[in-house]
This record gives sequence, structure tokens and C-alpha cells, in this order.
Amino acid sequence: MIRERFHHRETHATLLAEEEGHLHVAKAAILEARAAIERTIARDPFFLSSLEPCDPGVDHPVIRRMVRAARDAGVGPMASVAGMVAAAGVEAMVGAGASFGVVENGGDIAFVSPQPLRIGVHAGASAYSDRFAFVLPPTRRVLGCCTSSATVGPSISFGVADAVTVFGPDPVLADAWATRLCNDLRPEDRSVLDRVDPAQITGVCAVFDRQVVRWGSLPPVVRARVDPALITSADSL
Repeated sequence: MIRERFHHRETHATLLAEEEGHLHVAKAAILEARAAIERTIARDPFFLSSLEPCDPGVDHPVIRRMVRAARDAGVGPMASVAGMVAAAGVEAMVGAGASFGVVENGGDIAFVSPQPLRIGVHAGASAYSDRFAFVLPPTRRVLGCCTSSATVGPSISFGVADAVTVFGPDPVLADAWATRLCNDLRPEDRSVLDRVDPAQITGVCAVFDRQVVRWGSLPPVVRARVDPALITSADSL
């Protein structure tokens, strides 16, 4: 397995692949996705700043996916940017013939793998931070495992959770829903979970200091000691 850090402007990602060529196509796809997003922001700055769903009317697959995810989760389109960038990289690997590929972009992960993967969770000052990992089952399709936090990283959040991790069949939707749930979910008020579509999101795990809220179907959890050196920056764009 090849592991490589990739930094371009605000994107700080970790890429995993079995072949060097797959890393090249992933990086090219990430740059292409970023370029489409940057062109859209230049045309319509509201796309960057909006905290609610909006549609700039741009006919590009990257922008359309972000607009749909924002609409479904009830957040601004940039809430899904890290998941979109990660998905673009792994989907390009699959298109080049890869059966294994991972892009982790500031806590938002797109992956495909014929073997189980262990994904550690960094949850700030929580007692559970860096002490457990999800064991993701093998998959032939690209899936998402995205985490949002109100206490870690520079992203705007209106919540209180140390980490909200969302699993789903689309990394873009998982990222958008991670933002929405991190904004609205509280240990004493879980009503926002009633709005989650099980067809879009398969599981949610939210950490609030020493409290954990679970929803849906979650991968197995094992004890783990997460190496902080493997954690990339929370910046996404």
C-alpha cells in the first residue's frame, strides 16, 4: 500500500492506493473538482458563503452533486466540499481500474477496498478521542465515512459535538449530513435524526465528551490507539 499526503491550496489530504498510477489519477481528479468549485465561487460568491441550500445554476457534475447534497441535508453547498473532493479522487481511481483506494480530506473519507479498513476517530478533548476505530467492511463501490466537529478544526459549526461521524453510500451526502447533524444534534435532543433518510445515510455516531449517540447501522468498533501523525488538517477548501 502506498500512502501519500497531498496538499494543494486549502486541501490537505491523505491518499492510499496500491499503485502509483492510481495516485496520479486521484490527484488529477481532485484538482479538476477544485477547479470547478473555484470557477463557481468566482462566478457566484454566495456559493461559498451560504449556510443554506442554494443553486448557482452551474451545469457541472461536481456542482450538481454538491447542490443536491446541500438540498437534502439542509445546509450550504460548501458543507459537502471535503466529501466531494475525496469522492472525486477515489472515483477516479476506480475508473482507472483500482479495487482499493482511500482519500481522507480533513476527516471526510471516501473509500473502496476488498479488505476491511480501520478508521480511527479524533474527537478533540473527549475521553474517547483517538481510542477507538470503526472496522469498515469490504466494498466494491465507493462509500463515505465523514466526520464533523464543533470543537476541532476551523470549519463553521453551530453545534456542541466533539465528533459526528456519518456513514453512507455517497461521500458527498455523508459530508453534508455530518455538518447538519453536528449543527443540530444534542444528547438531550435527537429530533434531527428523524429527518435522516436511511436510503442516504446508513449510520451515525456522535461523541459529546463522555456521551455517545448512535443511530442506524454502524460498523463494528474496536479499541485502537490512533497515531496523531496520521491525522491530516481539517481544512477542506
